[in-house]
Amino acid sequence: MRLSQFIRQQVDLIVDEWEQFASTITPAAENMDRAALRDHSKEILLAAARDMDTAQSASEQRAKSMGEGPEKTPSLDQAGASHGELRHTVGFDLVQMTSEFRHLRAVVIRRWVESLQSPDITYFQDMIRFNEAIDEALAESTAAYAERVNRSRDIFLAILGHDLRAPLQAVSMSTDLLLRKASLEGEALKCATHIQRGARHMAVMVSDLLELVRSRLGKSLPIEPAPMDLADAAHAAIAEACAGHPECDPTLSVHGDTHGIWDAGRLDQLLRNLIGNALQHGLNKRDVTVTLTGEPDTVRLTVHNHGTPIPEFAIGTIFDPLVRSVDEALGQPTTSLGLGLFIVKEVVNAHAGTIEVSSSEADGTLFTVVLPRNV
Repeated sequence: MRLSQFIRQQVDLIVDEWEQFASTITPAAENMDRAALRDHSKEILLAAARDMDTAQSASEQRAKSMGEGPEKTPSLDQAGASHGELRHTVGFDLVQMTSEFRHLRAVVIRRWVESLQSPDITYFQDMIRFNEAIDEALAESTAAYAERVNRSRDIFLAILGHDLRAPLQAVSMSTDLLLRKASLEGEALKCATHIQRGARHMAVMVSDLLELVRSRLGKSLPIEPAPMDLADAAHAAIAEACAGHPECDPTLSVHGDTHGIWDAGRLDQLLRNLIGNALQHGLNKRDVTVTLTGEPDTVRLTVHNHGTPIPEFAIGTIFDPLVRSVDEALGQPTTSLGLGLFIVKEVVNAHAGTIEVSSSEADGTLFTVVLPRNV
């Protein structure tokens, strides 16, 4: 009997063994009923049988083995993806979920081989096709499971970031009030100032984290454009940077008209992150140059610093979230989440602008942002 026919004939018995195996996966399976344990197993098997009955050329078989073939069995993919999502929901881990497919494959092959009276060469082809179908279902289940894990993590981070804002704001406001109203001196003043700076730093990290989660959940960075002067924003960003780094003294050069219609809060994020990045990685904190140049339809912003150049391998991922390859390559410790330049890129994209970076030993590191005057 051909394998596809055998699967259809024995599907209920095979699914029984699937259920028995799934019930041993504890603690997730302890509170699952029979329907949940058998989840999508029958659909996967019957879809695999249909796929095996579909003609397949040698070139199609090679493409499928490399994951490059067209989707020939959408029902198999759908069943596999749904199974991966539901197994994540009930608490299976990824190893436990994939073990179900290993067991299913073994059960089908064992039962089929035991039923054969006179093996034929076509049976081996059947086995290959069955393995391909199970691998396809496993790939879809794994992808769906991983997507659900990523989404759950992002939702957790969003909730965490949101809930951290209230107590952090209370610490910040209390410290500001203490510094204004109380007559602090010596160590007490020093400690209060440290708390104030730490709270501000944490607020920036929480804000950056929430922007990352927003983008990963498929939402673009929201902006509220209004008329503003980028030169005023740059002066304010430099003043804030110097408040946290008294030894720094960035140079600001302004040429031409720097007015435009942008989101002031977002551009403040952009400037703080670019200037902070230059101060962190620059050889001399007094040797950072910020330049604004008004052009007919755009305003060009550059931030330059001298120091150890960014390695070429890191340039391609420098704007990726949660990547700190530059710090690692330069051997610099950091408490950053690696979100600063990611936020910069998101702000630029939201304003339909462009950003480029160049870095060399001779010329230093230069970030160039070009923003249309009207979003």
